[in-house]
Amino acid sequence: MDHKNRRVAITGIGIISCLGLNRDKVQLSLRKGKTGVRFLPERKALGFQSALSGVIEGFDPKSVLDRKQRKTLPEYGLWAWSAVSQALEQAGIHPDILNGDEKTGVVFGNDSSAVTAVEQVNILRSAGETKSIGSGHIFRLLTSTVTLNLNTILGIRGISWTVSGACASGNMAVGQGAEIIASGRQDRIICGGVQEISWESMCSFDALGAFSRRENYPDTASRPFDRGRDGLVPSGGAAAIVLEEFELAEKRGAQILGEVLGYSNTSDGQQIAVPSGEGLERAMHCALMDAALSPDDIDLVLPHATSTQVGDKAEAIALCHVFDLDGTKKTPIVSALKGLTGHEFWMAGASQVVYGLLMAWGGFVAGNPNLEVPDPAAEVLYLPKKTITFRPHFMLCNASGFGGTNACLVIGIAR
Repeated sequence: MDHKNRRVAITGIGIISCLGLNRDKVQLSLRKGKTGVRFLPERKALGFQSALSGVIEGFDPKSVLDRKQRKTLPEYGLWAWSAVSQALEQAGIHPDILNGDEKTGVVFGNDSSAVTAVEQVNILRSAGETKSIGSGHIFRLLTSTVTLNLNTILGIRGISWTVSGACASGNMAVGQGAEIIASGRQDRIICGGVQEISWESMCSFDALGAFSRRENYPDTASRPFDRGRDGLVPSGGAAAIVLEEFELAEKRGAQILGEVLGYSNTSDGQQIAVPSGEGLERAMHCALMDAALSPDDIDLVLPHATSTQVGDKAEAIALCHVFDLDGTKKTPIVSALKGLTGHEFWMAGASQVVYGLLMAWGGFVAGNPNLEVPDPAAEVLYLPKKTITFRPHFMLCNASGFGGTNACLVIGIAR
């Protein structure tokens, strides 16, 4: 990162996903290799080609905010608040101390708010007048709904913006948050990513034929790097991470979970929907240079790997180039977590960091349970099928999105 005079610590994480509604439940799901993917008959009835989806079960929106505050937040915004609350609690930061703080900012990755857009159109058509839409819709509709609501609820006066970079958004939010702290502009950043799971937000992806058709086998439908993969499984939720200037975190006695050591963001500059792999390869090289580490220092890779034919192959080739793999060298562990979670889209790059820290602090790495026969391009990657006992030192996290955008983070695990 720029201005290396300030180190960036991770002091809190929070998660709402199809694997669970808090850190402990998600960590247990990762350890057991338990998926959160389900078959949804209602989507089939709507005309979806694939009715598979990650599902968040048991979340009570009334348990997190009062009615007035909920009015301006979409469902995924409520997930975000819950994840942020978890992260602040772990960091030992009471929300009250953030009120009026000019050195704390918010950066979240988000690229859509489809449900609210559809709702307002339906209300207008039904009622015949815009007054029936109500005053809360506009604030739920904005792509920046999470950051603007978090700032208002917490009373934060630092920087605030939303990163819109397709499926790399969450990774970018963490990387940009770290750069802001490293530059001295802020002392603390609450960052992360969110993704709605509604049919309204997913129908256009289904129209592309992007989703797996293994509807009879939801648990094994998402198969990153497997030769028989036939598409991704949509999912979502919210992931939150508290970043702090390292010395500040140490001074106040915070538990330091890890450190953001390097970050890079690149573009393919080629096709809008087909990744080249070259841009992601450059992102990995640049992130490693930023972290002042060599590929040999990395012992865990959390790939983007969404279970698509083209994307997984391109990433496997890029990984082989970066780590100079020819079947004779030691390979870092590759844990393709979307086999369990499905593809969490805008949230994925941030949730990946949370999942990685949960595994590292739990002393294990989740396997690749749906991998049966590796794609030829991935044969030299170390893709353990089952959960293994291991505590990584340095992990590399990849994310890619439409438009050929790529992002990579290098995270050091606190000892």
